[in-house]
Amino acid sequence: MTENLRAISDKVAAVSDIYAQRFDISRDADWFLLKLQEELGELTAEYLKLSGRGRSKGASAEAIRAGLEDEAADVLAMLLLFARHHEIDLGAALKRKWFQHLPQDAR
Repeated sequence: MTENLRAISDKVAAVSDIYAQRFDISRDADWFLLKLQEELGELTAEYLKLSGRGRSKGASAEAIRAGLEDEAADVLAMLLLFARHHEIDLGAALKRKWFQHLPQDAR
């Protein structure tokens, strides 16, 4: 994992630890995947609002946009936590799966 991803993952894990302790949540392998799915559903809901296909419930365009950004952050944070729990090196996986298609000097 690149140093930047590792540093972000460490901060996200620290916040998750605080959250789990505060609300007495037991985090197991299922929790990480299910929470990622929950956050993806919330991102989808915000996207539907933004695209006019979901109920805005009186929220302004700015509030909906902020909600979309917040939910995107939640999805990323939960993906980092999922990867951390399962010892997945996302940096290495990106290099192997995605970056192989780049020109050699751009990898």
